[in-house]
Amino acid sequence: MQLLSSRRFRAAAAGVVALGILLTGCTSEPSFSYEPPAQVDGELPADTVAAMQDAVTNALTASGATGAVVGVWVPWSGTWVTGVGTQDPGAGAEISTDMSFRIGDVTRLMTCDVLYALSDDGVVELDDPVTEYVSGVSDLGGVTLLDLCNGTSGIGSSEGVAKSAWLTTPDRVWSPLELAAYGLGTGRIEPRTQYADSDAAFLLLGLALERATGLSASELVSQYVTQPLGLSSTSLPGPTAAPPSSGAVMAGHYLPAVEGGYTCAAPIDITTMSSSTGFTDSGVVSTIDDLGRYAQAEAAQVLRTKEEPNRYGSPLPAYEGAESWLQETGGATLVGPLVGRSGWTPGYATAAYSDPTTGFTVAVSLNDSTAGGSIAGLLAWELAAIASKAPAAAGQTAPDFGLPFTAEQWHQAIIDNAVPCVAPPEG
Repeated sequence: MQLLSSRRFRAAAAGVVALGILLTGCTSEPSFSYEPPAQVDGELPADTVAAMQDAVTNALTASGATGAVVGVWVPWSGTWVTGVGTQDPGAGAEISTDMSFRIGDVTRLMTCDVLYALSDDGVVELDDPVTEYVSGVSDLGGVTLLDLCNGTSGIGSSEGVAKSAWLTTPDRVWSPLELAAYGLGTGRIEPRTQYADSDAAFLLLGLALERATGLSASELVSQYVTQPLGLSSTSLPGPTAAPPSSGAVMAGHYLPAVEGGYTCAAPIDITTMSSSTGFTDSGVVSTIDDLGRYAQAEAAQVLRTKEEPNRYGSPLPAYEGAESWLQETGGATLVGPLVGRSGWTPGYATAAYSDPTTGFTVAVSLNDSTAGGSIAGLLAWELAAIASKAPAAAGQTAPDFGLPFTAEQWHQAIIDNAVPCVAPPEG
C-alpha cells in the first residue's frame, strides 16, 4: 500500500557515548536528526552504584525474580548498565546486558508513536472513530483512536480473563480482536471522563493502525520506531511461539501458586511464547541498551514531525487520589519530570523512564512476572531517586533536577508488596 511512501525512512548512526544517537534521513527529503544531551563516559560513583545494587537485590527478593538487567544513564555523572543475578535459582547462568527480554507495557508507547506518526503524515486523524477501522465493535461509537492511546476509551482490560490461558498455553496464537473481546466484555466507564488502564484498548489500536495502512503491526513498529532510532535489537516478533530473540536471552519465569502464596524456589519457565499474547499492548522485545535509548528519545518526542498536538499536554490523574505528580496520557505514565511506562508480560516485568530535558534515564527488566509490573515500576523510581543525587563528574555541572519522592519510600513499598513465598505441599 502506498499511503506510507511519503514518510521518510531514517537511518541511525551510533552516538559517541552511551545513549548518543545521531539520526539522519536517507532520502532527498530534509534530514531528521536527534542529538541527546552529552553523556559523561564513565561509571557512576561507587556509593551510588552500591545503593542501586541494594535496591535491585531487594526487588529481586520481593518479586520472586532470580535476575534482572538494569540501565541508569545520568548525563552529568555517569552510567550503570549491568546484569544482576542468575537465569534460574541456585547456580544458574549469570544475567548479562546483551540478553533480550520482553518489554511488556512499554510497547504501548511505541503503538502510540505509530499513531502520532500516521497522524502527522495525514494517514489517519487522531479523532477518527475506532469503528472506521475495526469491525465488530459497533458499541464503541464515539470512541476515537486517540482515546485508545490516552486511556480514555472507557474500555476494560482482558488480563483478568486471559491471564491463566497465557500462562498455561504460551504457544497459543491469539487474534487481537479475540483477545480484546475479553476487555470489551467487562464493565465500561464513560469515555473521556477519567484514565483507565486497558490492554484491550492498545490491542484495538494496533489492529486499527494495521487496517488503516495495510501493514502489519511488526512492520509499523519497525518503520516508525525501531529503524529511525537505530534499535537493531528491538522488534515486535511474529506470532509464532519463540524466545525473545535468536541470540542471548534472559529467561522469563512465573511462580506456581499454592495455598497461601507461591512456590518461589521452583519458577516455571515461559521464555518461549507467542507475541500475540501482548501484540501492540505488550509484545515488543528489546535489550537494555536499546530500551534506554528508546526511553530517552521517547520522552523528548524526537520522532514527531509536527509539534502539535502535544502528546503529553493534557494528562489525567493515574487513579483517583493519585499524587499530583503521577499522571497518564499518550500511552505514558508521567512521574514528576519523568516520562515512561512500566508493566508486565508473562515471564517479565519491565519499566523505563526518562527526563526529556536532561536525558536522565532509568530502565530495568526483572525475569519474573508473578508480581505483575508493580515492583519493576517501583524499582525504576527507587533507582531514579538514588541516581538523581549523583554528583557531577569532574568538569561537569549538575542541572537543577529533582524528583518528588525519595528512594526510601519505594524501597519500603517494594518490601510491602513482596510476593508471599511458601513451601510446596508435601507429596
